[in-house]
Amino acid sequence: MPTPAISISIDRESEEPIYRQLIRQIQMQIESSELPAGTRLPASRTLAKRIDVSRISVVNAYAELRAEGYLSAHAGRGTFVSRDSSPAATTPISNGTMVENNNLPDQSLRDLMRLARRHGIVNFSHGSPPPEFFPVAMLRDALNTVLERDGATALTYEMAEGYPPLRAAVRDYVSALGIRTRADNVLITGGTQQALDLVIQALVAEGETIVTSNPTYLGMIDIARTRRIQIHGIPTDKDGIRLDCLEHYLMENTPRLIFVMPSFQNPTGHVMPLHRRRQLINLAETYNVPIVEDAIYHEFRYNGDAPPPLKALDDNDYVFHISGFTKMLLPGMRIGYVIAGGSQFERLVRVKQAADISTSGLNQRAIHLLLQRGVLSHHLERNNRELRRRRDAAIAAAEEHFPPGTTWNVPEGGLYLWAKLPQTGPTAAELFIAAIQNQVAFMIGNIFYLNGGGSYHMRLNFGLQTPERIEAGFRRLGRAWRNLACDYDEIEKAPLF
Repeated sequence: MPTPAISISIDRESEEPIYRQLIRQIQMQIESSELPAGTRLPASRTLAKRIDVSRISVVNAYAELRAEGYLSAHAGRGTFVSRDSSPAATTPISNGTMVENNNLPDQSLRDLMRLARRHGIVNFSHGSPPPEFFPVAMLRDALNTVLERDGATALTYEMAEGYPPLRAAVRDYVSALGIRTRADNVLITGGTQQALDLVIQALVAEGETIVTSNPTYLGMIDIARTRRIQIHGIPTDKDGIRLDCLEHYLMENTPRLIFVMPSFQNPTGHVMPLHRRRQLINLAETYNVPIVEDAIYHEFRYNGDAPPPLKALDDNDYVFHISGFTKMLLPGMRIGYVIAGGSQFERLVRVKQAADISTSGLNQRAIHLLLQRGVLSHHLERNNRELRRRRDAAIAAAEEHFPPGTTWNVPEGGLYLWAKLPQTGPTAAELFIAAIQNQVAFMIGNIFYLNGGGSYHMRLNFGLQTPERIEAGFRRLGRAWRNLACDYDEIEKAPLF
């Protein structure tokens, strides 16, 4: 019986990456039994020549299909359709479902990122600080103290607005940042992600539009997809969102809100200077569009004075200020807050009540006690010193191991190095599979873009790793790129027949 032939048709005009087209078509042929279990696939070099694509694309497609269980590799024999590759036995690789009229990132890239969870990988892809930063012993003591002091009261439903002493503590805390508010304008949430979602639900209806920077925070993209709202990206420069482009957009459109991360933006690490912050407030007032300020990284600054938050410059309640104690203290505790004025606050409370009734009272009381005891300020100062040390290690390792032509920002704070690979070699998505095989992972830059950009960008969370592991991880990453670049050159020079 002849071996079934694999049939691939590449659309070179499509925005879908070639390796994704390969994955989709091979997957469909396996699921339809055109390629039955046990079928031997062509070698990556053979298939690349046959369909006139880079071998890198075929290698990456085969690797992801193996990871998803569709294919299996046998040393010395080749790559075969797995015997348990029926749709019921595997998790399908999504080709992405966009929110209507949006160019949101391909969901397939999210699927690819799952490979970073493998054991033993030096992982720069997560968005959290390292566990060794967490004051576990102090939290244990705070929880015990709260339970001894408050008993069962700490375990009942809390007010939807939040535990009153914690709301007052937040008011006092942000006053040091220049924000003038009342405890009555502070809503405690289950982390900053919930705070963002509450604002979206309160202000934006399905099909309406918000505007943000491009690239932007992945969590906001997720909210847009889930809530079925439009999201429009504005170009950025080294100082953040470009206000000339934003004003041009506002002159012709009426978005419901503007979302920004003015300090150490995720993923770029950009910091919006004071004059641009003032201009952004003026634009919001001129065009009557509220601003959602995600300030979760505001205090992750290694040295010098930070510009004031947007809310500190806001005299007319145009800014929703969102932050929390999770990134800087205890991510798993899920304690964030949003500061809003007037009737908007009451709308947020109603949405909060419908979402989850209230945030954990025990966690709120424990965080309040930690604030009272000065744990937050002490750990923030210590953690920032260590983050600066890890930043320096990351810059040194990037200079030594990354390929010539790679560019990056030198972050003044935050957790991330935003790097751009030379465009003469593999893309970040192509590099990612090879990096996983070299036991290192990062975030693919394309995920953060709203228009398919960022193909050569990487976001690396250096804060997650010690200087020794940063050096080892960046060395592996550089080696993976060089190996791919050699294959890249070889394919380009090889005759097709």
